[in-house]
Amino acid sequence: MSTMESLIGLVNRIQRACTVLGDHGGGESMSLWEALPSVAVVGGQSSGKSSVLESVVGRDFLPRGSGIVTRRPLVLQLHKIEEGRSDYAEFLHQPRKKWTDFAAVRKEIQDETDRITGKTKAISNIPIQLSIYSPNVVNLTLIDLPGLTKVAVEGQQESIVQDIENMVRSYVEKPNSIILAISPANQDIATSDAIKLAREVDPSGERTFGVLTKLDLMDKGTNALDVLEGRSYRLQHPWVGIVNRSQADINKNVDMIVARRKEREYFETSPEYGHLASKMGAEYLAKLLSKHLETVIRQRIPSIIALINKTIDELNAELDRIGRPIAVDSGAQLYTILELCRAFDRVFKEHLDGGRPGGDRIYGVFDHQLPAALKKLPFDRHLSTKNVQKVVSEADGYQPHLIAPEQGYRRLIDGSISFFKGPAEASVDAVMLFLVPD
Repeated sequence: MSTMESLIGLVNRIQRACTVLGDHGGGESMSLWEALPSVAVVGGQSSGKSSVLESVVGRDFLPRGSGIVTRRPLVLQLHKIEEGRSDYAEFLHQPRKKWTDFAAVRKEIQDETDRITGKTKAISNIPIQLSIYSPNVVNLTLIDLPGLTKVAVEGQQESIVQDIENMVRSYVEKPNSIILAISPANQDIATSDAIKLAREVDPSGERTFGVLTKLDLMDKGTNALDVLEGRSYRLQHPWVGIVNRSQADINKNVDMIVARRKEREYFETSPEYGHLASKMGAEYLAKLLSKHLETVIRQRIPSIIALINKTIDELNAELDRIGRPIAVDSGAQLYTILELCRAFDRVFKEHLDGGRPGGDRIYGVFDHQLPAALKKLPFDRHLSTKNVQKVVSEADGYQPHLIAPEQGYRRLIDGSISFFKGPAEASVDAVMLFLVPD
């Protein structure tokens, strides 16, 4: 496995662990989930966002329809596997199930969305985490976000327009977020919702990758060279043009790998874009993002390690305050008991040595309370000659030779010790009241 694969794979595993533990961002302070570099996919409705993602993956797997289809963030982790192996998918909420039917994957995304939002048109910031394993992908993590919209449709609250923008903004404004801003070529780039938002959160353009879709749908005699060559809106990274499948191709279920080939042919034979062909298309975009994601991860490793160590220290301090969990095996339980005894002994000694207040009251317990309680114990009756004879006789019976009545003695000793239990526990309780909490 290459360094790039191991780095992105490691971040993927940390991200999955964060999600399982309920950390999916959105807090006031930077959480570990938010500190992990990822690619946030942003675009207006009907910008071709879903088609771009499916082209990158090489599979039909995203829900389609009118209105707001993506209503929860979809964390899409792509894992490249060996050539010849079959594609499959796994959901984090169903970790032991492998999905080989990608139509079923699409339905599960819809169903899992409805489990959180109900059958309403509402949105939720709780992500769905999906891993896809395929020889046709590069190692990459993408977060598909709800499409930016300007009007609420029937059945949606008026606030949903702002709610979606707030959700998307919460992802793209983080310094470790790489923004994939998707805009259709048949609309003026100046009106692009994705570029508008990216400009606000990343004015220098250093975190933004621009993607131009629907190049093949532009009016005849026009082209998008001003955008693709960075003259209309300049970014620090090159713009990438994409030619998605047509609606007719989608209806015919044209294979995504075939669609990729058609896309390459389009750029290679295009009189306008032929000179840019090697840096256009979904495959090039995926490789570009994967390489950049690796670079960002490398840069962020020290800060990620520092955040993990800080979190560990905070959790250890919290565990010290509330008490650490006790293991189930007997050896670990015995160790825990011994640690508690040592801690008690240390505090107890500090009280007696004057390092803590209350030492005089502790001495009073052992000088007065405990001796007074012991004097009241019925040892005269328990150890009387008559009771000793009775206990020994019952325990050992008649023994004609000079052998000590061991069982009888043990019963007498056990009985005497049992008398001490009450006063001893009362003394411990009294001392505990005097001990200042550690």
